[in-house]
Amino acid sequence: GTRIGRNCILGKGVYVDSGVVLGDNVKVQNYVSIYHGVTIEDGVFCGPHCVFTNDKRPRAVNADGSLKAADDWEVTPTLVKRGASIGANAVIVCGVTVGEWAMVGAGSVVTRDVPDHGLVWGNPARLHGFVCPCGHRLETEGQQTEKEAVRLQCPACGTKIKVRKADWEQIQ
Repeated sequence: GTRIGRNCILGKGVYVDSGVVLGDNVKVQNYVSIYHGVTIEDGVFCGPHCVFTNDKRPRAVNADGSLKAADDWEVTPTLVKRGASIGANAVIVCGVTVGEWAMVGAGSVVTRDVPDHGLVWGNPARLHGFVCPCGHRLETEGQQTEKEAVRLQCPACGTKIKVRKADWEQIQ
């Protein structure tokens, strides 16, 4: 069944399907649609009108024109990790993971995984940088890179965060 955690805020016209899991302290703005197979961890923000899909090959009918049965489809799970933010009108295509404290820009179409702290936008969404849990964009800490990580710092609060070098190299 569906599980909605403590202290969640669900706005007007929100649809939460069976089989959805919402963690604690999740804020779901007006007219968001969250379909079966989606797991949203603690402290996630879902902006107005964003949608989470759950079927990679949706069809109303079979090849012979007959109506597809209610169980004639395959749910593809989606995971949104702790503290992430999904902007207004974003589409999260099933099968992806949105990392901890990641931020998805308004109107984006997310078709692949977003790393922890990743800042993505566009259609399709691409990685453009990294953000602090406070929401500000992270900056390089004097170009200090290690073998497997890049050290970043928040200009607003001073928090220092390491991101995987492989993720850093994906910035466009």
